[in-house]
Amino acid sequence: MLDLRPVGYVTGLLVAALGAAMLLPMAVDIFFGNDHWVIFLESAVVTATLGITTALACANGVGERLKIQQVFLMTTGVWLTLPFFGAVPFLLGDPDTRVVDAFFEAMSGLTTTGATVFTDLETFPEGVLLWRSMLQWFGGVGIIVVAMVFLPELRIGGMQIFRSESFGGEGKVLPRAAQIASSISGAYIILTAACYFAYFAVGMPSFHAFNHALTTVATGGFSTYDSSFGAFKGWPEYVAAIFMALASLPFVRYVQLMGGSAGPLVNDPQIRGFFVIAAVLVAVVCGFRVMEGTSLEVSLRETLFNVISILTGTGYSSADYQTWGAFVVVLIFFTGLVGGCAGSTSCSIKVFRYQLLIATIRARIHGIHTPHGVFTPRYDGRPVSDDVLNSVMVFVVAFVVTLGVLSVLLSMTGLDLITSVSGAAAALANIGPGLGELIGPSGNFAPLNDAAKWLLAAAMLVGRLELMAVFAILTFNFWRA
Repeated sequence: MLDLRPVGYVTGLLVAALGAAMLLPMAVDIFFGNDHWVIFLESAVVTATLGITTALACANGVGERLKIQQVFLMTTGVWLTLPFFGAVPFLLGDPDTRVVDAFFEAMSGLTTTGATVFTDLETFPEGVLLWRSMLQWFGGVGIIVVAMVFLPELRIGGMQIFRSESFGGEGKVLPRAAQIASSISGAYIILTAACYFAYFAVGMPSFHAFNHALTTVATGGFSTYDSSFGAFKGWPEYVAAIFMALASLPFVRYVQLMGGSAGPLVNDPQIRGFFVIAAVLVAVVCGFRVMEGTSLEVSLRETLFNVISILTGTGYSSADYQTWGAFVVVLIFFTGLVGGCAGSTSCSIKVFRYQLLIATIRARIHGIHTPHGVFTPRYDGRPVSDDVLNSVMVFVVAFVVTLGVLSVLLSMTGLDLITSVSGAAAALANIGPGLGELIGPSGNFAPLNDAAKWLLAAAMLVGRLELMAVFAILTFNFWRA
């Protein structure tokens, strides 16, 4: 029988930590004179108490090595449980907030999707705005640990190719997770602090700079204004573009850089590929807009910001790019399906998978030309095993099939074609905004029906955990093993 105590222990500790974190927005509300601080105190007490109780009840079942089923359950269970507790301040703070909306917002935050159902953000208490940003910041660092520890362990989506970079290779899961979390957290905090000071230096008010620093480094996209980055035109857009790109690079490279080794950061094929893709997209869209009559400075600034935002899955918007022409809209839609680098806060399919697919196609084409030759796909100069290639193929096929099924299900709830397809892509790839009048860059997800919101929230979870981690626990063989 599967022992769930290790899963409950870790989940309980994380829930308790989430409850303790609620004291920060409580303090912010007190500082700004908002009566809403009581809500965060109540939420913190409830959340921390339940988390500590669960951890204590399961503490006697904790071992040094987790079974594969326990790893799957813990990976999915944590990301399913935390949004429920993260939604508590939303539910208690506003009697008009419904469960589906509170859960959608919390799930969007922790998965760093950035899709929102909240409107009139300018009227929200400062503590609530900060809590939304904190959820994304926690989700960002959390997904890095998942990507570097658990996904290679579970052999999901080709992530096992990075197992040798997981701070010591194979070993006991929980100790290695703690080691990686500790190493990466330093780089994550430094990048966040640098982003904050950069925003502040270009004129963004301190509170807004702090919130946007949290959501920029998390590539999450929650803003403190309904108009997102439309409220911060000019230099803040350049700053955001730089830090969104930096947050989309593998954080293990930052740890190595802090240790005095710059070579891995410079020579990483993912990083080179990411910047090549970004440069080409920005050049094409910017050139198209200039030819359409937009000034060079505005075209460069808005294109750089919005293309990087969608490419990295951050989801900020500073302009309604749906007015830039059909060509740009189609290009931006597919840009969101690229993503950043593995081991970053970015999302979607990821650059390295496209690189492996291209290497595989090239090897197969060479094999057709020279039937008696042996051509092995290579990544970073090293031959890639069939196990990794098969994992990548399965992931890409599963992503496309899931995207299609989800689009059909959304259309069955009454949504139009554009909203269904773009909404499915925005949630599954954790991009944030979709296309169309409802969920486009100038709208949000509030008008959608409840069934669509639950479907999209589930898609955020599935997409953030690289699909197979969730799908595996839905099979009969998983529970029978």
